[in-house]
Formats: sequence, C-alpha cells, structure tokens
Amino acid sequence: MSPESTGQNEHYLTVYRRGFRTWRGNRPFWAGLFTILGGLPIAYFPYANMHLGNMTIAMSTTAGAGSLIIGILLITLGFTMWFHHIVRVFAGVAAILLALISIPVANIGGFIIGFLFALLGGALSIAWAPAEAKSVPASEGPEAQLSMDDAPGAPEHRQAPHGTGEAPRRPMLFKAAAEADGGGHRAG
Repeated sequence: MSPESTGQNEHYLTVYRRGFRTWRGNRPFWAGLFTILGGLPIAYFPYANMHLGNMTIAMSTTAGAGSLIIGILLITLGFTMWFHHIVRVFAGVAAILLALISIPVANIGGFIIGFLFALLGGALSIAWAPAEAKSVPASEGPEAQLSMDDAPGAPEHRQAPHGTGEAPRRPMLFKAAAEADGGGHRAG
C-alpha cells in the first residue's frame, strides 16, 4: 500500500461526519431543522408551568389542543423535508400556513419564536432546489448517436477549430436526441 491512500486509516467519526455531510447536502436540511425548532415551542408553551419564586404561572389556555396539533404537524413536516424531499414545496407551504395559524391559536405563535422558526423553515424548503445531475458525455453514452457527419450530404472532412488538432464538436440531430431519451419527455 502506498502512504498516499487515506481511505483505510480514517477515524470512524470522520467517516460518519462525511456521510452525514453528504446526506445533509442532498435534502433541505436547514429547512427541516428550522421547522422542527419552530414546532417545539408552539407545542410546549401552552403546557408549560413557569415558576417565579413561589408563584407558578400556568400558560394553559383553551387553545392547548390546537397548539399541540400545530406543533406536532410542524415537527412532522420538518422530518418530511428531511426524509421525503420530493414533497418539499408542499411541506414548505404547509409549514408557512401552520406558522401563520399559530399566531392566533398558539400563544402568539409560541411567543413569536416558534412562528419565526417555522416561517423561515417553510421559506427555505420552498426555495431549496436539488443539485443538477452530472451528465454523461455523448461519446460515453450506451447508445451510438447520429451526428451531423453521419447525415446524408454531410461534408467529408472538417477542419478543427483554430488548428488545435482536436476533433470538431458535432451537434446531434433531433432524431438522435429523441432516441437518447427513449423517445419520451423528461416528465413522462
């Protein structure tokens, strides 16, 4: 083995950290985290008892059940953003709507803290876009593609651009591009 190979001697925490970093980068992680952090105070404050010296302040109101439902739904939407990032737009819109509903229902949205976190999480979820997939060059594709040189009436010899000695790029015809996709649209 050469001293340059680093894969086998890495600490297990480094391996887990890199794995988590890759997992986090493939989904709206921060959106889910902020949405979960927004749901916690909304669900907690209506059932909390605060003690100031000998005096107990109970935050319990008639809206306790509504606050609990909104808080649990926000936490669920946060986990949905993490584990089912395909529905991130739906989860983001739902988080924003629940954050707005929490203002009159859940003690001013968990004393504004939960409202702001849920609103930020929903907005981040809507704004997040997955990374572009790396495309395979045409010469490495599984199917041979028809180029302009293969078309009838194409010139026999083409000059390399600026005398660089590299092969000229050949644009694909429409028929070859449709065959490369399997003849279908990307969405279908």
